[in-house]
Amino acid sequence: MSFFRPLPVLALALSLGASATALAQNAAAPFTDAQRSAIEGIIKDYLIKNPEVLQDAMAEAEKRQVETQRLAQAAALKESRELLVNGKHDVVAGNPQGDVTLVEFFDYNCGYCRKALGDVQTLIKSDPKLRVVIKDFPVLGQESLEASQVAVAVAQQLKGDKLFEFHQKLLESKGRVNGAKALDVAKQMGLDTAKLQKDMSSPEVKAVISENRGLGDRLGLSGTPAFIVGDEVIPGAVGVEPMRKTIADVRQCGHASC
Repeated sequence: MSFFRPLPVLALALSLGASATALAQNAAAPFTDAQRSAIEGIIKDYLIKNPEVLQDAMAEAEKRQVETQRLAQAAALKESRELLVNGKHDVVAGNPQGDVTLVEFFDYNCGYCRKALGDVQTLIKSDPKLRVVIKDFPVLGQESLEASQVAVAVAQQLKGDKLFEFHQKLLESKGRVNGAKALDVAKQMGLDTAKLQKDMSSPEVKAVISENRGLGDRLGLSGTPAFIVGDEVIPGAVGVEPMRKTIADVRQCGHASC
């Protein structure tokens, strides 16, 4: 999963060329057509003979883009902290009073989310002070949306460990996950499926999913899974140890990197 896309060489070259042309056209001293053509030729010749200039410019553009995104994410994390960690309808696993909160944005049809579930389970078992918040973030089509609608509605009937159990069962189910499969898992757990079918289309359920999508957009999330610990956004299923280290850093000094 990528949070930025490098500026293509051609686009950058065209941008530089356009800037140079504009400079030649808008300089204080007017240039004749022949002079402008000569200047453009000099610039073109220089870039052809020194392509590393484009590479350096690309690297700098990418660096600035990453920094801009980092600052935007930091601001979004600060502004949305309460909603991130204390959403009214979130699935909460681990220690509800834990000293560090790990937030996960996931999609029920995301293969990497299924892989990351094992990591989350390991972290919960090995860290009794960890609090985990699970946020439905259906980005993989209508089936994912239907599954999330049922899952959010389930939160009106289940709480705590039982709600997390439903989440695990649904995420571990084989094949594509949709509303029908989510309702089947709920039925197996003894829930009122007639109520679920009614609740999954309610304004409250739609508001929760819309809220999660809004949070994801503000944080610049481009895929799932995505984890947030402290002031760090961790894209993808990175494995247990990187997340464990980030959690330890946040616990030690309040930041993802001490």
